[in-house]
Amino acid sequence: MKETVGIGIVGTGFARRVQIPAFFECKAAEIVSVSSKNRENAEQTAQEFNIKHFTEDWRETVGRQDVDLVCVTTPPDTHFEITLFALERNKHVLCEKPMAMNVMQAREMAKKAAERNVLALIDHELRFQNGRQKAFEILRHGDIGKILHAKYNFRNASRGDADLPWNWWSDRALGGGALGAIGSHIIDSFRWFLGAEIRSVFCQLQTHVKRRKDEKSGEMRAVTSDDEANLILRFANGDLTEDATGTVSVSMVERPKYENLLEFFGTKGALRVGYRGEIFLATQGENDWREIEVEFDKPVKGVGDTGFSRGFTAFAPKIIEAILAGKSEIEHAATFADGLRVQEVLDAAHESNKTGAIVKI
Repeated sequence: MKETVGIGIVGTGFARRVQIPAFFECKAAEIVSVSSKNRENAEQTAQEFNIKHFTEDWRETVGRQDVDLVCVTTPPDTHFEITLFALERNKHVLCEKPMAMNVMQAREMAKKAAERNVLALIDHELRFQNGRQKAFEILRHGDIGKILHAKYNFRNASRGDADLPWNWWSDRALGGGALGAIGSHIIDSFRWFLGAEIRSVFCQLQTHVKRRKDEKSGEMRAVTSDDEANLILRFANGDLTEDATGTVSVSMVERPKYENLLEFFGTKGALRVGYRGEIFLATQGENDWREIEVEFDKPVKGVGDTGFSRGFTAFAPKIIEAILAGKSEIEHAATFADGLRVQEVLDAAHESNKTGAIVKI
């Protein structure tokens, strides 16, 4: 049985801020290599965390003998190539969301993962917040009955500053945009909590900041990705759902403060989950929310507390434990099969926005 898990990091954005610090808290984890197409970013990250190897070539990182787990934290347009390269070498993979650029890519990634006896996971870390785990059980206990409607509201003005430079996030062709970055988490949350698929979607996307300055050329470039996404959903019937509907509001330009709020309305009451995993319950006969006690997860120090780092600090040790135990699954973790179903909804949402019609899935 292995005593340590060697981790190769591809990308120095979210990984540098959250994943590496979280893995450092796992005694049996060792970051052995970090890569970025910007060699300076790779070197700075290696120096910051005392990582022995850095490179601008992700193939060097993925191909190392001492790398057991590959964390793919690059823009979405690169996920397909990097992930397949890793799986072909029997590496465990933790891939950022959205999983791919389209269903065709996601399907091939899921097929390849199914052929290998490795962990192949999508980084939907919010599933592992203590509060969300508790809410998951409350729903299954029947406290609010059958779900009739689910509502998700996400606002973060991080893209509202028109002076922010143009980057990959501004380019739909590179996988940028609110729908992919945040909508993928929301779709996954609905599927996981409810245990039901999304059967139809109506979507309207909007780009409020339409041009940004390219730092290299100094010229203004068109923004082709969305910074707002609104969706209307219908869910399949299941153990928890009955002719259920859903609404989603995602904005990267709305002020005044960050919000990441999920609500379920059922035949016997309602359940609300906040960004840290706060839980509020209102059952039949109650006229207001009452807070349910939750032990909050530990956030990563020095990072804005949006709830995501809290989820990852809970998720990271489970990944290491599973690899050491030779497991290819983790309870509650999003698999590549889950990533494919999320991608189907994302593709349908883009089609709906394009045609102005409801798209069935």
